[in-house]
Amino acid sequence: MNLQYISDSKGKTSGVFIPIEDWNRIKDKLCEVDLEISDIPVWHIEEVRKRIEDFKHRNEIALDFNTVMDEIDKEL
Repeated sequence: MNLQYISDSKGKTSGVFIPIEDWNRIKDKLCEVDLEISDIPVWHIEEVRKRIEDFKHRNEIALDFNTVMDEIDKEL
């Protein structure tokens, strides 16, 4: 990959140029995700961020996925 770094007038890197062929390969690896359009509501993003922070500070509240699924199966 032949990246070109873009610098501002003070020499600080402010961007990067990625050749289109490389960019297309990157996008393909991301399962064709459109990086410019996001249909996720802001409230949803904020809720996920809140839950991540809660988990970082209180990870004992987390439940094991397989255990939860087994409990759900028992109730069905």
